[in-house]
Amino acid sequence: MTSSVSYFSPGPAKLPHEVLTKLQDELVQYKSTQVSVMELSHRSKDFAEIIEGAERNVRELMNVPANYKVLFVQGGGTGQFAAVPLNLMSRTGKADYMVTGSWSSKAAKEASKYGAVNLVFPKLEKYTTIPEKSTWKLDPEAAYVYYCANETVEGVEFQYVPEVPQGVPLVCDMSSNFFSRPVDVSKFGVIYGGAQKNIGCSGVTVVVVREDLLGCPLPVCPAVLDYGIMAKNKSLYNTPPTFAIHVVGEVLAWVKREGGLEEMQRRSIEKSKMLYGVIDESAGFYNNPVDVAARSRMNVVFRVGEGGKVDLEANFISQAAAQGLLSLKGHRSVGGIRASIYNAITSDDVRRLCEFMRTFLKANKV
Repeated sequence: MTSSVSYFSPGPAKLPHEVLTKLQDELVQYKSTQVSVMELSHRSKDFAEIIEGAERNVRELMNVPANYKVLFVQGGGTGQFAAVPLNLMSRTGKADYMVTGSWSSKAAKEASKYGAVNLVFPKLEKYTTIPEKSTWKLDPEAAYVYYCANETVEGVEFQYVPEVPQGVPLVCDMSSNFFSRPVDVSKFGVIYGGAQKNIGCSGVTVVVVREDLLGCPLPVCPAVLDYGIMAKNKSLYNTPPTFAIHVVGEVLAWVKREGGLEEMQRRSIEKSKMLYGVIDESAGFYNNPVDVAARSRMNVVFRVGEGGKVDLEANFISQAAAQGLLSLKGHRSVGGIRASIYNAITSDDVRRLCEFMRTFLKANKV
């Protein structure tokens, strides 16, 4: 990828250039194996080193306690919408869901197939905020409490870890802000994330699960979604997504070289402040609908023109693309513009976008 292109895709998303270059060489021959990294047997010593290294990077970066298992599974975040209740719902038969956007809404709908789902707060008319804690209704007998840390479609992000009743496991979908900030893993029962947004390519989902939550799945739980079976087999119950796991290991090694999660957090704050600054200084020409306290550092969404003018937004997207600012179209369900600024997006990428936004404003503001 050339320096003249900035790729703001929400996922599969940009990968660090130096990681791509290394992977390019390994596609033909991995180290001294004489075969491609994609051809390695998942039972081989060489792949054992790859998956163990990837797990080690996860544990080191997140400071994962010893009583947690790290799993590499298939099915994406959507697969975990079912895996979570299939593994945890048996505790009490009911679960609490915080629905703050499209992905948590889909997760709650899926979970309702396996038990009673309680919405912690009433359904929101628009996904632009996180309701005040005083409005939450948490069930102390819930099998778990579920939330999505960052909603990629609507650009809503929790800037804190929700407090839940003592003894109730907290489950979090971190797919789109995974490894972008330090996390106290001990506050969670399960953390998961699809790799294709912040830590790799599509095809693998990383699950971090506390050991005491293993071993009590619902009878209908498929073996491939059973955390206990996957943990016992070290993610090798079936053929895992070998190449995708390798990419995760390499991206996380890059994160470590760059300064770890503290540095990723510093950068994400810097990048998002730049973009929101242009939006807030535009006197309404650009508009972000999300409450300031819930604005995402990963997915900056906005409309162009008062109320969002489709023709103006189409021009914005096409003119941006002509300057190498790619994949800025908002999700089809909400429209508008979305700039996804995950770890691999540099400050220079964001500066280029900000400069374009200012220029576009001057040329189009009435």
